[in-house]
Amino acid sequence: MAKIDLIDGNWVDLVFEGRNQKYGAYKLRKGTTKRNIISIIVVALIAVIAFAVMAIKNIVEANAKVAATQVTEISALNQPKKQAQVKKQVKIEEPEKVVERVKSSIKFTAPVIKKDNEVKPEDELKTQDQLMNNKAAIGSFDVKGNDDANGEVLKAKEVIAQPVEQPKHEEENKVFDIVEEMPSFPGGMAALNKYLHDNVHYPVVAQENGVQGRVTISFVVEKDGSVTDVKVAKSVDPSLDKEALRVVKSMPRWTPGKQNGATVRVKYNVPVNFRLQN
Repeated sequence: MAKIDLIDGNWVDLVFEGRNQKYGAYKLRKGTTKRNIISIIVVALIAVIAFAVMAIKNIVEANAKVAATQVTEISALNQPKKQAQVKKQVKIEEPEKVVERVKSSIKFTAPVIKKDNEVKPEDELKTQDQLMNNKAAIGSFDVKGNDDANGEVLKAKEVIAQPVEQPKHEEENKVFDIVEEMPSFPGGMAALNKYLHDNVHYPVVAQENGVQGRVTISFVVEKDGSVTDVKVAKSVDPSLDKEALRVVKSMPRWTPGKQNGATVRVKYNVPVNFRLQN
C-alpha cells in the first residue's frame, strides 16, 4: 500500500473516489489540511510571543534591581561621615559639709549601793574637782564631742521610747467581758425568755430519769450580731446540755455590744432552765 500524505489532501480524493463529491462531507474533509496548518502556526506564534514576553519581563526586573543597587550605593557614598562627639561631663560641686559642733558629755551614774569590788571604774561617781576640771557635760549617756578636737561626729539625740502599740487586728478581735453597751436579744430579755420557752424541748431521757436543772451556755456575740463559740459553761446532764446548745446556736442575730461608740465582740452567758412539772 502506498504511503498517503495527509497534509496535501490527496487522501480525500482517494476516499471519495466514485462517490458524490458534492456532499458536504467532501468539502469539510478537503479543508482539513488548511485548518490544521493554520492551527499549528497560531499555536507556534502564541508560544513564541509568551516566551518573548517572559524573557523581556525578566530582563526588565534584572535591570531594575541593578539600578536600585547602584542608587543605594551612590546615596551611601554621598552621605557625610558622622563625626565622633565627645560629651563634656559637667562636674557637680557638692556643698561643703558643715561640721556641727557637739559638746562632749559623760553619763550620769545614779547612786547604787554595791561592794567595792563590784564597782566598775566608769561607774564611779565623779568628785567635784573632777567635774570642774572636765569640759564634758553631764547627760543621760556618753557622747564623744568635737569641741576639743576637729573630728567630725554626729549630734547625739535622746529618743524617748514610745509605748508599743498593740496591733490593730488584735484589738479588733479582742473579746470583751463587759462593755459600755452590752449586746441584747431582739426585743429584750422578755423576748429572750419567750424564745427559750418556745424552742426548748425537754429530752425524753431526762424526763424519764427525773433529771432537771439549769444549764449555762457561754457564747460570743460578734460585731454583726451573730452568735459564735457556743459552749457549755455549766453542765447538768449530757442530754440537757445538748438541747441547750442546739437552742442557743439557732438564736437569731443579737444587737451587738459597743465600746467607745464602736461595735465589739462580747462574751455572753445565757442560763437555760429545765424543770419537771409536778
